[in-house]
Amino acid sequence: MTDQSDSSNAALSAPMIVPVEAYLSPEYARAERDKLWTKVWQVACRVEELPEVGSFVTHEIADNSVIVIRTTEDEIKAFHNVCAHRGRRLIDVPPGERNASGRRSHFVCGYHGWTYNAQGENVLIPKQAHWQEQLAPECVSLRTVRSGQWGGWVWINLDPDAEALMDYLAPIPEMLDPFELQNMRCRWRKWGVFDCNWKVAMEAFNETYHVAQTHPEVSRYGDFAGWSRVHGYHSNIGYEAPKDMDQNQQAKLRVSDGPDPRVSTAEMQNFIWEKANTNTTQTLVDAANRLKDELPEGTPADQVLKHWLVSARAADEARGVVWPTVDPAHVAKSGTAWQVFPNFQIGHAVNNMLCYSARPYGNDPDKCIFEGSVYELYPQGEEPQPAWEFCGPTAEEWCFVLAQDFSNMAAVQQGMKSAGYAGNRINPYMERATANLHYNLARFMGTGAPKPYQYGE
Repeated sequence: MTDQSDSSNAALSAPMIVPVEAYLSPEYARAERDKLWTKVWQVACRVEELPEVGSFVTHEIADNSVIVIRTTEDEIKAFHNVCAHRGRRLIDVPPGERNASGRRSHFVCGYHGWTYNAQGENVLIPKQAHWQEQLAPECVSLRTVRSGQWGGWVWINLDPDAEALMDYLAPIPEMLDPFELQNMRCRWRKWGVFDCNWKVAMEAFNETYHVAQTHPEVSRYGDFAGWSRVHGYHSNIGYEAPKDMDQNQQAKLRVSDGPDPRVSTAEMQNFIWEKANTNTTQTLVDAANRLKDELPEGTPADQVLKHWLVSARAADEARGVVWPTVDPAHVAKSGTAWQVFPNFQIGHAVNNMLCYSARPYGNDPDKCIFEGSVYELYPQGEEPQPAWEFCGPTAEEWCFVLAQDFSNMAAVQQGMKSAGYAGNRINPYMERATANLHYNLARFMGTGAPKPYQYGE
């Protein structure tokens, strides 16, 4: 898709109101199944989850289930998870699990024994002669699902006529390829069933407008006001540079605005590590804790930032972890997170990232499947392989800061049902990503587009 940054930003630069139908309507939720989820590219898994030929995972979206499998050392394919005979799923998701995974050379239908190889070809039909030679190979093999790879993820699209993956993702690859996301590995990953629409869940993280009120403990380390820009289907957000700091030095890895940035940056890093468990690494925390001893009092914030990152980079290199080198101007332009339409967010940095996704829970507009995962760089051979952990939306299971976000989600879902609520009034600067989500949803759904509103409406 051609980058439409200028036109999209202009179209959404005015205050917008978004109707509540997209969050509350059962009819809208059912229509999403056919009009949205069968038409868009979405993340199915990480490439490293398929290490060997025959390794597979399933991806569940609405009524569809997809098998993603490594067919050769250099090839990954995707197939509809359904037997061509009577429609039974070939792979069942174990009760209580997010998805099924494993390694197989063949998939055998548990109903009548029809068998498929890793290429999706039907290799056994019991009593095949009974069909009087009327079973054409193309009709009894598994139906292929379009797939592609970028950023270390396997992406799938149920629409055989959809645009190419890289066209759909543009300009995200251009902006994030320098960060070498494919080299990062998961530190933890969690999922749960939350009491809100999937859009409410994604919107809890696609702007910084909420930080001051929702996360007051974070706000004491600086003003986390930020911008939001749209790029066709997608959007990105970022922080404004602190006072007297070059905008090109502003990104997710930032110093605190405190009177002594050596001390306040260490305090902020320890808080993030202990209370959020995201957006940093142990190496960054340790380097921040050394700042007071390695720099004199009165060191300007920009020099503290430079020393901190140089120190952490050197410490990682000593243990076999090499960060990519990204031009500071590009880091600033890339912001702190990208919203990949419709339901994936990449919060990137040079040595770690935080990703969120949300998708429908059946056809219930009041529930969603929410997922979060944290990645970083590891020495070769020391990468962890965490399983998906089912967690309720609590501080005990997700950490303090994320639980603050979760508390808003269910409350928003209920509040939108009030007769006194007229729709979301979108901040055109800080919440433009939210407006863009609905702008693009309306392109698929045919309803619910944001509308400009004026004083008194």
